[in-house]
Amino acid sequence: MPQEHVTVWARPERGTRGPAAVHSRAELAAVAVELADRGGLSAVSMRQVAKELGTGQASLYRYISGREDLLDLMTDAVAEEIDLGVPLRGDPVADLVALAARTKAVHLRHPWLSDVPPEPLRLGPRGLDYLEHALRAMASVRLSGPAKLEVVALMNALVAQFARAELQGSRGNTDRQTAQAAYLNEAAAQGDRPHVAAAMADHTAADPKEDPQAQFERTMHRVLTGLVPPEPS
Repeated sequence: MPQEHVTVWARPERGTRGPAAVHSRAELAAVAVELADRGGLSAVSMRQVAKELGTGQASLYRYISGREDLLDLMTDAVAEEIDLGVPLRGDPVADLVALAARTKAVHLRHPWLSDVPPEPLRLGPRGLDYLEHALRAMASVRLSGPAKLEVVALMNALVAQFARAELQGSRGNTDRQTAQAAYLNEAAAQGDRPHVAAAMADHTAADPKEDPQAQFERTMHRVLTGLVPPEPS
């Protein structure tokens, strides 16, 4: 009979068999986060975490069952960096946009976050605090519980996508980007795609020095305004 899987948060902090544990899950998470910050998510392995801790790889299995548990610990650890103490203003959309902005800042500090395989239920204690805060911001919104959870999930997906694009843009190949822009402009000028041409004309007229954060918040506000119904007058 296959053994039932139990999330890392539902298991004891330390195993009861074998030698006494000398490390904690928090230490494992801190080491793994540091490795990922330096070398990306691919730099994180059970072997490398054990090496950084000065212990054998087998000893880590007293704390976690494998790399997925390690990812759970890492994502929850950095979720603590999102300030949930900011008072809510009573405007659900504005409060969610502000939360999204603080979340994106964490993604920019930890670029590997966008590479963690998305799982809707990858939630630890700090992740649950984040979810509680987001749902509290929507307490007065006339949506069902599942619909509110979908709003949070979409918001987080957009945060990850914008953070990834901003990071790639900061390290981007300028020559490649210039060539891509030239191709789009030439294609729009051919006249057989009038809607593309109109959109590109508006894009060219836009402020090229616009702050990426302003663009993010504007887009997020538009999306959330469409998802969150206004309160009854």
